[in-house]
Amino acid sequence: MASTDWAVHMAGIHITDIESAINWWRQREPGDGLRACAPVRALAEVYALLVYYRESECAEDGMPDAAREAWLRWYDSTPDAPCIAICSTSQGDALCKGCGRTFEEVQNWPVLTPAEKRVTWRRITQEGTAWRFNRYAERAREFHGQDHPTPPKV
Repeated sequence: MASTDWAVHMAGIHITDIESAINWWRQREPGDGLRACAPVRALAEVYALLVYYRESECAEDGMPDAAREAWLRWYDSTPDAPCIAICSTSQGDALCKGCGRTFEEVQNWPVLTPAEKRVTWRRITQEGTAWRFNRYAERAREFHGQDHPTPPKV
């Protein structure tokens, strides 16, 4: 994890992110009907090992280069920050009512690795209590600010 005092665990890439990346690549490069494209094969190897060893995460820096590159390409297609421009941490809340991140996550977001950001995204999505998931869900779908530019078209 980034060098922060508040971090208590190493970020891992969750198996559901690997699966999402595989499906993203399958849509973009469907293959020839017999063999999947190279990024899917690289990610599928990691996915299979996670299933085989009954693990839910792989270390961000432990992925083979081809799989990590494929995962990062998928990651680049996702929104960066969960911010919806309603930040209650600036008002003293330990947990932002708008996006669900902790004060430390908001402050350190620019230096977090992609896997660290996905750990946060997974937590706030599972909790589903932030306003981005209920009161302002429409705003969350439409908001594209400096923290989360519109992903490039692939």
